[in-house]
Amino acid sequence: MSAGLVQTYRAFAHNNAWANHRLLSACAALSQVEFEAHRTGFFPSLQRTLNHIHVIDLFYIDALEGGWLGPAAWKNEVPYPSLAALKPAQAALDKRLIAICDTLTPARLDDIVKINRDTQVQTERRDRLLMHLFQHQIHHRGQAHAMLSETAVTPPQLDEFFAEGEAPLRAAEFAALGWTEATVWKS
Repeated sequence: MSAGLVQTYRAFAHNNAWANHRLLSACAALSQVEFEAHRTGFFPSLQRTLNHIHVIDLFYIDALEGGWLGPAAWKNEVPYPSLAALKPAQAALDKRLIAICDTLTPARLDDIVKINRDTQVQTERRDRLLMHLFQHQIHHRGQAHAMLSETAVTPPQLDEFFAEGEAPLRAAEFAALGWTEATVWKS
C-alpha cells in the first residue's frame, strides 16, 4: 500500500534530521581549526556551510510556522562558531521541521505560505516550499560531505533513504534520536 504524499513529507523530514545527525556527529571528530579551515565550496569551510544550512532552515521553518523572521535569520552568518553549539541548535530546528510535517494533511500541502523577504512578501504553496527546503539541505550537505572527505574523518553515508532491509543498521542512530522505524512510518 502506498505511504501517501503526507507520509512522504514526514519521511523526508526525518531523513533530513538523520542526515544532519550523521554529518554533524562525524564532524565532531574535527578540531575547531579543522572545522573552520578553508575548503572548496559555496561557503568555504565546514563551519560556514553547516551554519548556512542552519540559518536557511531557520528562515524557512519560521515561515512554515507562520512567523515573520525573514532575512534577519542570516543577519549573523555564523551564529554557532563551534560544532558543540551548532549540533543541538540544528537538532532543535530538525525537530521543528518534523513537527511541521507531522501536522500535514493533503489540504495543508496546498496552503499558501507567506515568506518575509523584507522588500516583498513571497508566497509559495506549502508542498513546494518543503521540497525547496529539502533540496537546499541536500545540496549543501553534499558540499559539506565533500569537504569532510578532505580531512582524516570518514564522511558518513548520506545517500540512503530508510531502506526497509537496512533498518537494523540505523537502529542505534534512531535510538540516539529517540525514534523507531514506527516513528518515521506512522500512518
